[in-house]
Amino acid sequence: MLDRMTKGGCGCDSQAPEPGLMSVDEARAHALAQVAPLAEFETLAVSEAAGRVCAETIRAEHAMPRFDNSAMDGFALRSADLAGRCCLPVAGEVAAGDAACVLPEGTALRIFTGAPLPEGADAVAMVETCIDKGHKVHFNTKPQPGDNIRRAGGDQAAGAALVREGSNLAPRHVGLLAANGITRLRVSRRPRVAVFSTGAELAEGAPGPGQVTDANRPLLLALLRAAGAEPSDLGILPDDLDATAAALGALEGRFDLVLTSGAVSMGGRDHVRAALAAAGGDVTGWRVALKPGKPVLFGRLGRAAFTGLPGNPFAVHVGFHLFVAAQVARLAGAAPAPFAPVPARAAFDWARKPGRAEVFPVRLAGHDAAGAARLERLGASVSATLYPLAEAHGLAMVPPECDRVSPGDVLRWQPFCGALN
Repeated sequence: MLDRMTKGGCGCDSQAPEPGLMSVDEARAHALAQVAPLAEFETLAVSEAAGRVCAETIRAEHAMPRFDNSAMDGFALRSADLAGRCCLPVAGEVAAGDAACVLPEGTALRIFTGAPLPEGADAVAMVETCIDKGHKVHFNTKPQPGDNIRRAGGDQAAGAALVREGSNLAPRHVGLLAANGITRLRVSRRPRVAVFSTGAELAEGAPGPGQVTDANRPLLLALLRAAGAEPSDLGILPDDLDATAAALGALEGRFDLVLTSGAVSMGGRDHVRAALAAAGGDVTGWRVALKPGKPVLFGRLGRAAFTGLPGNPFAVHVGFHLFVAAQVARLAGAAPAPFAPVPARAAFDWARKPGRAEVFPVRLAGHDAAGAARLERLGASVSATLYPLAEAHGLAMVPPECDRVSPGDVLRWQPFCGALN
């Protein structure tokens, strides 16, 4: 991920990951192997489709524009009628929404933006270049054939793909579909995701002695909704193997993905792995060469995928962006987007212990002379805090072998949606 663009390299020493850990790429592939596109669909009004995944390719029934029309307010004319003259009589006007008409020879028609081009006209003179005398018009500049005309089919051809199957529908797609007369379309069902937190130390609202307020469930519920899923808040699981297994067993195939945070490491009260097995599920992968977020768990519970994230809030945030967002996208029938695909330059100096890939919050700090984004690193490498994210514009990642980042080094990062607006 990191590429030092100055002589001497980036100071990365070859160091093997901790034995038994999956690489980030292996873990992401493992996460995606647990899910498949849902084969369930629903039909929505096009105005309600933003944020959903299109279940079919929709093609244009007609070319757009459907007819030649004026791109400006002005005067429609035959350019040849101005041979040897600079004025034409005005024979009438045509506005947007009017039926097509014929331009009388030797005249001009006052025309408004979007109005159908009169038959016989080959140019529109902008009103700013004319002197409108009411009954006639003087042309300061002789228009050329084709001036200020939007030709039929100039925007899109009949049969053009407006949106393709698997597209994440955004407001721009809604506008295009509506312009083409599409009122309803078929979309994939939202993936249903069960969300648990774990731990006796967690409280909802004001914490008691020795407790902390649960941030993970609200965070995951918000991230899931933004990703197009349909999450269900199933509360906090106690530090008890039997109770955790019973809660997982009671899900009874109602979800496409089960998501937990906490209790996936090797502590005496980390019961999620054993509870998953006791509930009839399988652990298919565990632990990733990643900081923060090493004890990530992947598995199955009946027909549902199971992903167990660590308990620390920033590690939850990282694990969601690396693994869960990709799972949700695949379930919904979309192509999972790569993590941190955008190149940028470091605007900081940082020595770190190699061995695991590391994800950290960054803030945009301007651009270099070549126009590349410059990134500041925010906060320390602590997985329990969300505070640096409040000022962050995105996440960046360095590979496991890198032991130093210097100003000017090339990074790859993932901007947060809307953070740069």
